Amino acid sequence: MIDLSPLVRRLAATPLASWSRGLQAQLEAKLEKGHGDLERWQSALDALPPLQPSEIDLVEGLRLDTPCDEATRVQMRQALMGLSPWRKGPFDLFGVHVDTEWRSDWKWSRVSPHLDLKGKRILDVGCGNGYYQWRMLGAGAEMVIGVDPNWLFFCQFQAVRRYLPDMPAWHLPFTLEDLPAELEGFDTVFSMGVFYHRRSPIEHLLALKDCLVRGGELVLETLVIEGDEHQVLVPEDRYAQMRNIWFLPSVPALERWLRRAGFRDVRCVDVSVTTVEEQRSTEWMRYQSLSDFLDPADHDRTIEGLPAPRRATLVARK
Repeated sequence: MIDLSPLVRRLAATPLASWSRGLQAQLEAKLEKGHGDLERWQSALDALPPLQPSEIDLVEGLRLDTPCDEATRVQMRQALMGLSPWRKGPFDLFGVHVDTEWRSDWKWSRVSPHLDLKGKRILDVGCGNGYYQWRMLGAGAEMVIGVDPNWLFFCQFQAVRRYLPDMPAWHLPFTLEDLPAELEGFDTVFSMGVFYHRRSPIEHLLALKDCLVRGGELVLETLVIEGDEHQVLVPEDRYAQMRNIWFLPSVPALERWLRRAGFRDVRCVDVSVTTVEEQRSTEWMRYQSLSDFLDPADHDRTIEGLPAPRRATLVARK
């Protein structure tokens, strides 16, 4: 059982206190429903070797290390491979390099210089396997709660947390809709790679705003297109082979949406075209990746003939 009492104690004197008291029961109800592969993934977690990191780096990357023999590294690698596919990362765990599909460290290096996370209580919506949560702690966050309903990502987070049990980071297998309305308890809320999956983008912005304290900051990263404040792409069917893509606004359009949703001090801190070096297949994620979704004759277009993935990160204040 995952014991959330340390989280409840940490939130006791915050606006999130009443919410926190029901989290253990909510988590256990989710675990009871579970997932067909949970038993297999739990076996991979149980196979992780018992190690205590003597070196911890969450600033320059995500690296844990301590002297260990080759047999232990082989055991570590086999256990982590049992939690494949790994999409966000990379992770360097006791001499094992988990070469994830995404070079998430590149995005973090572009975005983090524009943020001040020191002493902040953070919510990461759609946190994936928690890679960014650990990097947020490395940037000085007081604590980070991530929510993501994907059970594999939940287990991947638990693999790292096994070696960092006292770090103030928690992953809850919840959706944003599982959180109560008007929480108003987080200094910073991240939504990275979620917005374009939402059928109602303005409702998503309002829900994110509800999680923030007054004056709190939203960090929103999403797919965008080029254009003025009137330009929005709504794919007819698939976008880069993904079916669940709804709205790809231009940066000026997204800035307007944020202001209409009640945010101020809206600014775009990064716009980057996603390259096949930043998102690709690896031995840790053997399925198709970005290069398979672009027009082979023109990497500026997807195979559907739409503009190739371009991502922007915007920061705004409640």
